[in-house]
Amino acid sequence: MTTPTLTRTLKLPSLVLFGLAYLTPLIVLGIFGIIAETTGGASPAAYLVALVAMLFTAHSYGRMAVAYPVAGSAYTYVRRSIDPRVGFLVGWAILLDYLFLPMVIWLIGGSYLSAQFPGIPIGIWIVGFILITTLLNILGIKVADKANYVLMAFQLLVIVFFVALSIGNVVSTQGAGGLASTQPFFNDTSSFATISAGAAIAAYSFLGFDAVTTLTEETIEPRKNMPRAIMLIALIGGGIFVTVSYVTQLVHPGGVFEDSASAASSIALQIGGQLFGAVFLAGLVVAQFASGLAAQASASRLLYAMGRDSVLPKAVFGRLSAKFHTPVANLIVTGIVGLIAIFLDVATSTSFINFGAFTAFTLVNASVVFHYVRQRRAGNQLNPVSYVVAPVIGAIVCAYLLSQLDSNAITLGVSWLVLGVVVLALITRGFKAAPPEMTATEKATVEAAA
Repeated sequence: MTTPTLTRTLKLPSLVLFGLAYLTPLIVLGIFGIIAETTGGASPAAYLVALVAMLFTAHSYGRMAVAYPVAGSAYTYVRRSIDPRVGFLVGWAILLDYLFLPMVIWLIGGSYLSAQFPGIPIGIWIVGFILITTLLNILGIKVADKANYVLMAFQLLVIVFFVALSIGNVVSTQGAGGLASTQPFFNDTSSFATISAGAAIAAYSFLGFDAVTTLTEETIEPRKNMPRAIMLIALIGGGIFVTVSYVTQLVHPGGVFEDSASAASSIALQIGGQLFGAVFLAGLVVAQFASGLAAQASASRLLYAMGRDSVLPKAVFGRLSAKFHTPVANLIVTGIVGLIAIFLDVATSTSFINFGAFTAFTLVNASVVFHYVRQRRAGNQLNPVSYVVAPVIGAIVCAYLLSQLDSNAITLGVSWLVLGVVVLALITRGFKAAPPEMTATEKATVEAAA
């Protein structure tokens, strides 16, 4: 009986769309008020700084995707380049991001709908999100891919209308000259310190550009398409974030709001009235659905990679459905984890994801340098700027962002890592053996990708 494998069906446009869905471009409006308040009305400057920082890490993910074109993302890159034990701990840390990010996405979507329809419990909306998303992902990446085209088209349409209405509002109140201003980038109430603080928050909007690497084994020509997709996702996402925050900041200069958490909703009503306010709400909900679709798909692939290597129980996590060729058990697990959202609020749930993401970003940058050293010892010459200078800058920036997390996130992250060390000790018999791996499977996959 033939063992089912992941099927290569994704081309560059599909990868970029999946990555953008994971980023959720509309999130720039969801957290606009918070960043504008933090920066003193210089939100696009914060996004510009964050974009530059993320591009260094995106470059590193691209280098590692070429070296190791297999599912597993940061877990695989660090395990193969630095050490299997460190790789396990990175995989364990990033589970905070991958496992709980779908939960956060479904919770935010449920919160929007619950606010609009207070008579329906938020749990109903969350369960609805989970059931539909899980079903689409079980049917296969091709079905989820087609759904993504529709969902992303609507989300981008809402963004286009928001930008157009914002421009119309500025022209009608300030004239065409009002569209060109340096105030959204730097003004009397902003400073380098406030913009840096805002950039640390804005960087969260980019979380997920790396997640597309978990679809490497379902990508056509991954060595060529994956690095391109990663950089395009970061650039396009960053371009959207800077542009949207710029025009929104023109409509509402400064960083003072009645309620910063819902600032964009108030601005939507200001520029488009009740009708556009309703469309804007629909766009936010669709954005969360599309993002949840991509987030759950990526989480299931990470669990599959760790299960295939017997780091997690292979019988549960390392199997694919013979019918659908998808990790059905893993998709169900992420759905069950998502149910925790019923008992949490957004602020509490988001603290789960940031520690793992920045830990992974820092060590993926470091893994590029380790890969460079190993290749040099093997007699292979690599570009030191691409494989040393850029990754070192990326690692420093990400370590700084990690240090800027609030104390609750750091406490939770460290506690999770301690638990990971205990698990690692158990599966390696007191660190005497390397974590189990299936190098033959990965070798075959790399050869097929080449």
